[in-house]
Amino acid sequence: MKEQVVANMERDAAAGKLNAKVEVADPTLTKAQQQQLLQHYVDRSQTLSYRMNNHVSRRVANLATRYFNRRTRIEGLANIKDVTGGAIVTSNHFNPLDNTVVRKTMRAAGKKRLFIVSRDTNLEMGGFIGYLMNYYDTIPISDDKEYAGRVFPQLVERVLADKQYLLIYPEQEMWFNYRKPRPVKRGAYYYAAKFNVPVISCFVEIRDLPLVDNAEFDQTRYVMHVLKPILPDPNLSVRENSRAMMATDYQQKKAAYEAAYGKALTYAFEEDDIAGWRGERLPFTNQPQKTV
Repeated sequence: MKEQVVANMERDAAAGKLNAKVEVADPTLTKAQQQQLLQHYVDRSQTLSYRMNNHVSRRVANLATRYFNRRTRIEGLANIKDVTGGAIVTSNHFNPLDNTVVRKTMRAAGKKRLFIVSRDTNLEMGGFIGYLMNYYDTIPISDDKEYAGRVFPQLVERVLADKQYLLIYPEQEMWFNYRKPRPVKRGAYYYAAKFNVPVISCFVEIRDLPLVDNAEFDQTRYVMHVLKPILPDPNLSVRENSRAMMATDYQQKKAAYEAAYGKALTYAFEEDDIAGWRGERLPFTNQPQKTV
């Protein structure tokens, strides 16, 4: 049920808090629990059991990617045809499974694996998504100083050195079905600059469908816009590069939004900002013949 989440987005957009957490009932951890969770992740990732479950989870992710993106269209794939080696991928964050849109795109570009940076609290999730969070190619991000300063950079470097792609959501928090690209934070671009890899800039357009999904939402489909890759400038410092790449990526996503939706990007909240949101627009009736 997302009514409170939509209300939180409206409130925070009006206050200019566009990177704030809006989801409700997310797991919370004490410092000790956080450290224990991260250490368990590091220890487990070296085990045979993890490697077996990682293999299974990637097969499951392939099936989920095909299922959830059977209507997804990809535009601009030629923009990254010359990208070689590792890269940081950035995209807008609007759904727990929006990484499957990115994954479908990168597989179309020839990459069989996509590593994903995810909040440490997501390791506490249950069910199907929780399984993927724990065993798929995820790297937890945390505000624990020891982990963030020492372990996390090593994990990022290992992925990039192996010539893999790493998805980092620069908006930080997920805003459910929010169409607009939000201001980006510097972390993704810092690591791109530090390890001298390009940023693959993406923006996902969300289109409404005239099909009922549930009491609050209609169904939607996605159009992935692959934008021009952003390369670090060898004449700039890591700090200068990260700031320049960050600004370029945001401007590219802004331009992609304006081209896709045919209007200027502002953060004045409108009901249509939430894709598929029924609100008071339509009565809900159970129509199983319209689900897919």
